[in-house]
Amino acid sequence: MWRRVASHQQRSPGKVLFDLVCAHLNLVEGDYFGLEYQDQRKMTVWLDLLKPTLKQIRRPKNTILRFVVKFFPPDHTQLLEELTRYLFALQIKRDLACGRLTCNDTSAALMVSHIIQSEIGDFDETQSWQHLLHNKYLPDQDAIRDEIMDCHREHVGQTPAESDYQLLEIARRLEMYGVRLHPAKDREGTKLSLAVAHSGVLVFQGHTKINSFNWSKIRKLSFKRKRFLIKLRADPTQNAHHDTLEFAMGSRDCCKVFWKICVEYHAFFRLFEEPKPKPKPILFTRGSSFRFSGRTQKQIIDYVKDSEPKKVPFERKHSKILSNSSMSPQSASIRSHVPKESAMSIPLADQPDTDKLSHLAVPNGSEEPLVVTPPTNGLHSLMAAPSSDPTQPRQNHHVAGSAPDQQLLNPGSPGLENSPLGGPRVALNGNGTVNGQGMGSTGVLGAEQSPEVQPLSPLTSPLLTEAGYVRNDDEEEARRKKYPTDKAYFIAKELLTTERTYLKDLQVITESFQSAVGKDEAFPDSVRNLISANYDPVYKFHQGFLKETEQRLAQWEGRSNAHIKGDYQRIGDVLLKNIQGLRQLTIHLQKHSECLVELERACRSSRKVETLCRDFEQQRVCYLPLNIFLLRPLHRLLHYKLILERLCKHYPPTHEDFRDCRAALADISEMVLQLQGIMMKMENIQKLLELKKDLTGIEDLIGPGREFIRLGCLSKLSGKGLQQRMFFLFSDCLVYTSRGMTPSNQFKVHGQLPLYSMTIRESEEEWGVPHSFTLFGQRQSVVVAASCASEMERWVEDIRMAIDLAEQSSSLNTDLLSTSLADNRLSEDGGAEQESEDELGGSRSSLERQGHRGNTTVHVCWHRNTSVSMVDFSIAVENQLSGNLLRKFKNSNGWQKLWVVFTNFSLFFYKSHQDDYPLASLPLLGYSVTIPSESENIHKDYVFKLHFKSHVYYFRSESEYTFERWMEVIRSATCSASRSLPSTRKDLY
Repeated sequence: MWRRVASHQQRSPGKVLFDLVCAHLNLVEGDYFGLEYQDQRKMTVWLDLLKPTLKQIRRPKNTILRFVVKFFPPDHTQLLEELTRYLFALQIKRDLACGRLTCNDTSAALMVSHIIQSEIGDFDETQSWQHLLHNKYLPDQDAIRDEIMDCHREHVGQTPAESDYQLLEIARRLEMYGVRLHPAKDREGTKLSLAVAHSGVLVFQGHTKINSFNWSKIRKLSFKRKRFLIKLRADPTQNAHHDTLEFAMGSRDCCKVFWKICVEYHAFFRLFEEPKPKPKPILFTRGSSFRFSGRTQKQIIDYVKDSEPKKVPFERKHSKILSNSSMSPQSASIRSHVPKESAMSIPLADQPDTDKLSHLAVPNGSEEPLVVTPPTNGLHSLMAAPSSDPTQPRQNHHVAGSAPDQQLLNPGSPGLENSPLGGPRVALNGNGTVNGQGMGSTGVLGAEQSPEVQPLSPLTSPLLTEAGYVRNDDEEEARRKKYPTDKAYFIAKELLTTERTYLKDLQVITESFQSAVGKDEAFPDSVRNLISANYDPVYKFHQGFLKETEQRLAQWEGRSNAHIKGDYQRIGDVLLKNIQGLRQLTIHLQKHSECLVELERACRSSRKVETLCRDFEQQRVCYLPLNIFLLRPLHRLLHYKLILERLCKHYPPTHEDFRDCRAALADISEMVLQLQGIMMKMENIQKLLELKKDLTGIEDLIGPGREFIRLGCLSKLSGKGLQQRMFFLFSDCLVYTSRGMTPSNQFKVHGQLPLYSMTIRESEEEWGVPHSFTLFGQRQSVVVAASCASEMERWVEDIRMAIDLAEQSSSLNTDLLSTSLADNRLSEDGGAEQESEDELGGSRSSLERQGHRGNTTVHVCWHRNTSVSMVDFSIAVENQLSGNLLRKFKNSNGWQKLWVVFTNFSLFFYKSHQDDYPLASLPLLGYSVTIPSESENIHKDYVFKLHFKSHVYYFRSESEYTFERWMEVIRSATCSASRSLPSTRKDLY
């Protein structure tokens, strides 16, 4: 879903996204609904339609926006469109399943019988029994199964639309209809719950309503810290003053969330039109500026009545009755007969749909997901990602002839000191090695060679020189013509290529790492057994998954069983089978966070274990930080989800593979939702662990509740002028460092600024420094400057967000500096601040000697003067890709076939997918990706160009789909504009 948001302006308000969803669903009465999500405090809140979306959602990739009913009208006959009633029926179905909508057994059985009638049609004893056996509509459904069937028997001839109407008629009479409980306590400490409805504020004890305050009786609603206040009007019949009721809630945030929904309910049901914004005060602000945004109920009803009814068909995805409904005013026949008594969380990114915009996953249910599918009327082009059309940049993006390739293929050539990472740090993961390991006879810079030898380009290796194998173009064209051209085939092929890389990554943990530490008695058996018990089953499972995928692609391509290949031009059945098998491994996936924590604990308690892990990270097979490999199984779930979303979007609903893909998407979406919390926690811990290795002079970085937000280069103004510094922004403090003189090239901490009570002010005019701003802390002020306006904007926005977080939480101990540094803190103009770039450059040789931490993201940002945020890292998790690419040589028309893996903002190059480790890598932060211009004489299709300063590389993909995918994922790492926008996850996702 976030891919769609990315196509809009960064500062677009939430209303843009909400209107996009309603337009996609062809939903006229959309104002009854809203988008809810969990914020960073794990509280469920509504998307504010007036605020910029990206200021509300910190981590788009990990945020699921659910399209759910927000305002429940007292009478369902006020819902004039059939689609609206259908969505309300789905909400009720979900509330019943999760136990939120409680009622007696008679009402529950009657409501479920109407749901079944709308899904399978008239009563058939065997079919109804089987349907109830395989679908769970109530937490205690088995106890009243016979009663449900008896009720279903009475609904013969009832259409799905009539069933929706009857269901809403029953639901609206229930006490818990539309009620969302907010825990509170009264002045005596009695546990209660508050709720809001069309009529006013309700008070519950358990699920029993004990009091209600009508809007006409309420004079004012407010909150002060944790106290929620209801000020009532004086009763004229009694000689009494204004009465104020007080309720204690869990926190100020809980009060604010409930207060906001009360304000919105009052405006929606009581006002004739949307309230106008208050004029901005000239000097001081008082109170909240929050207001209801959207049409009121009266405006909706008037609009629908005045408009001509639209007969736009929609599909009931759960209904097995072969008839499409149309959105038209309800018929009199539906209104004529009504029984009596009882809302759908349509997760916007939870489960499938041809455009993954609206669906329902019933908890503990096994039914396939429900999808509202609009007609295909051109909305796809509106919702597509900016880079989805490769022809567009080809028409509009002409690049001037690029500089020569800087003799990249000749290690001894001059000019390579201007390498993108600044000399020797870049070649083959930083120093002519892969993660510090010498390449031996195959490497350009062997372990025995002097580190003072002329530095190399990131792509300089025997693999990438003209001595390597060059494909014949005619042979390549002939090979391509033999393969299918359907987009679904290339999506399935992406599944295969990324699965191969994923299995290799699992192998790093299950074989390489366990082999490295298994021989050493210092490594705790408990940690070894924990990792083995929870990663080995996953690895074994994916070996079978990969084998099945390879067989299916071979059949699809006609390389085997050619005479029946028509039956095998699909992948959904393979995905459905294996994802259902993968669900059995959920218990192991849930343990992966424990593996990460226990491994870190073992490293902290034993220097020898820490050395073992550090030594393993120097091996060529460990081409990424070790902790990233531990996260791979959870990240892979996201990849399956995205692949299935693309398949569901590509297939028409009538395609034989669509149903399997949709069911598989439902299963994997449920798994992603279940494991999302663990994934977010692990990603934050992993990033803090990595930063801990990059920093020196800092203690207890991994504190409870601390979150990483952004890292990158800023110039700090001191007595010596502007000096480059590396800044690290966390949820409670801002740390600034410089590149140190340590053997492992760590960054030395100079100071920290607690965010609590910090203020920020743009100060370009004050200091005469472009893109500068001043940070005013409790103890000191710092003036910094960004490299460009967009960088400054990103920093200022994230710092302000972090300040808000720090204001809300005072639980963290923000003193991160080590005792020695804190006791001997140097002045801004002396000591460590006097380091010059020449002195920093003197540590280059240490990188070659140690081969450690010279190519991390922190170092890349330092050398390329840029920054990345946690949102960027989260997006990068999704944008992983692997497959064959052809790389063009500089001095010939030859193309060399390489296996390329894109992950962690870098390209890694292999001879083939069977290789255990990469032979070269290219960090892409700071690079640009474009399409070659006519003047560059690249007369081939599907070619893209990577360039940074004088370094230029051309790569060629095999199809339009793979070209689009490579452009999409590389842009996520190279384009600063796109890195500041969410690409997807999203899920909404």
